[in-house]
Amino acid sequence: MTTAVRHFMPATARRLIPNRWDLIAFPLILGFLLLATSGIRETWAPITALQTVPITLDPGNLPEYALRTTLRMLAAMAAALVFTLIYGTLAAKSRRAGLLLVPILDILQSVPVLGYISFTVTFFLALFPGRVLGAECAAIFAIFTSQAWNMTFSFYQSLRTVPRDLEEVSVNLRLSPWQKFWKLEVPFSMPGMIWNMMMSMSGGWFFVVASEAITVGDKTVTLPGVGSYLAMAIQDKNLAAVGWVILTMTVVILVYDQFLFRPMVAWADKFRLEDTASQSAPESWVLNLIQRTHFIQQLLKPFGKLIKTIARLRLNVSLPKGIHSEAHTPVSRGIDVVWWFGVAMLAIYSANILVHFIAREVGVAEVLRVLGLGLITLVRVSLLIVLASVVWVPLGVLIGLRPALAEKIQPLAQFLAAFPANLLFPVFVVFIVHFKLNPDIWLSPLIVLGTQWYILFNVIAGASAFPNDFREAAANFRIRGWQWWRKVMLPGIFPYYVTGAITASGGAWNASIVSEFVSWGNDKVVAHGLGAYIAQTTAAGDYPKILLGIVTMSLFVVLFNRLLWRPMYAIAENKLRLN
Repeated sequence: MTTAVRHFMPATARRLIPNRWDLIAFPLILGFLLLATSGIRETWAPITALQTVPITLDPGNLPEYALRTTLRMLAAMAAALVFTLIYGTLAAKSRRAGLLLVPILDILQSVPVLGYISFTVTFFLALFPGRVLGAECAAIFAIFTSQAWNMTFSFYQSLRTVPRDLEEVSVNLRLSPWQKFWKLEVPFSMPGMIWNMMMSMSGGWFFVVASEAITVGDKTVTLPGVGSYLAMAIQDKNLAAVGWVILTMTVVILVYDQFLFRPMVAWADKFRLEDTASQSAPESWVLNLIQRTHFIQQLLKPFGKLIKTIARLRLNVSLPKGIHSEAHTPVSRGIDVVWWFGVAMLAIYSANILVHFIAREVGVAEVLRVLGLGLITLVRVSLLIVLASVVWVPLGVLIGLRPALAEKIQPLAQFLAAFPANLLFPVFVVFIVHFKLNPDIWLSPLIVLGTQWYILFNVIAGASAFPNDFREAAANFRIRGWQWWRKVMLPGIFPYYVTGAITASGGAWNASIVSEFVSWGNDKVVAHGLGAYIAQTTAAGDYPKILLGIVTMSLFVVLFNRLLWRPMYAIAENKLRLN
């Protein structure tokens, strides 16, 4: 179409004509949709197809396996996001619900992925009998349990630390609870939420072997995917296949970093809390490409208008007063008594069921032994959290305060966080067996892979969200050195660090299951600890002992969070929130 014809066309019509950026973006979008469609179509196949087309170590199958694994992780991510918005809101906005939901969240994040698989795979297979979809749902649910908890903790922390002056502005503007949620609270949570979504995606990779190659007693379900490919490579001691897995993971992580997370980080930068402009804003070529298109922008505009209209609705959606009001009146205190009586009865009933189930086949001596193993793992996890904090807090601040550096580090950090401990099993097993080393010491570094990244990603999120005008004020007052850390930066990132440390604790306990009991072919190395106990009993299908291990792990994590991290959360909410 000539320039003269374009000139006389209405502006609306001109915007419907594809430009050169549309010609680049449209094939990319269409290609992703076709790939997703082909992967989803396989889930409706009969479950017998999993036996007729077994997993092979042919590298030519890895693109299809990578597609199936990525779709599972994205489906789990979508479910985790919905869970986060609902659960985090209830826990943060309701005093009574929060007193119950936050400890439950501690328990949920402490329950190992293998624990969920042990008791859910049968349910999902029965829910969709004779279909691959049942096994897919079991795998997606397992990945969901490795993604949801840190996202929920991050959102909960954001809702609890919204600056008071912004709260007052929302009151003065007479925003309804619905409008306040979408106009203030969700945008304020975005920087931390997105970095935790990256961590969740990486956490899914960490447990992808357990979610795709599921063995519980005599039940074995193997889904096509990178995890099942890796499990077979480890079993066959095929180092070449392990190398292909590393290459495939690198490519997949780079792809979804460029097409998903980097655009999200650049988009979320507009939600930074500051009065002065950021010196260097993060950028994304994908986001810039979409913003320069004409035709695709017009296709997306109705969806954007729909979302804005929904967010602006003056819906008076709020929690029931029975679970929301503070205990300032006799009626409210009476409701508190009834509420806690109900919670106590539920706890006693649940504990009674657990005790009777475990006691039928597990004696007191076994319980005491498991408690001792839990103490060993507790010491191991605590030391690793301290070491990870010393290393990654300063580096996370350095990265978070420099968006250009963060863009370069982001894919590398995602790759390292996604790197499954299983890939290091050959090195550690051969090294320990050859030199006859103590597994209790030399298997511990594997747990770091499930610990340090939660701290790093949350500290980066906190430093990225730190107001630029606060930094300028510190520079004007010449606050430097240790005083800068103690008075400016550490208080600013403290809520994010606590969120990272809590989820790091849960991640480390989960990582202990695959790190204290490792194998390479027929060679097995076992460290003393609760993680090894759960891994061994799960492989044996000993349900009472599996439950005993899970309950013990949950008890340790909940007590650790109650005694250490919750008081630190209170400090972050009451003394260190931005006003």
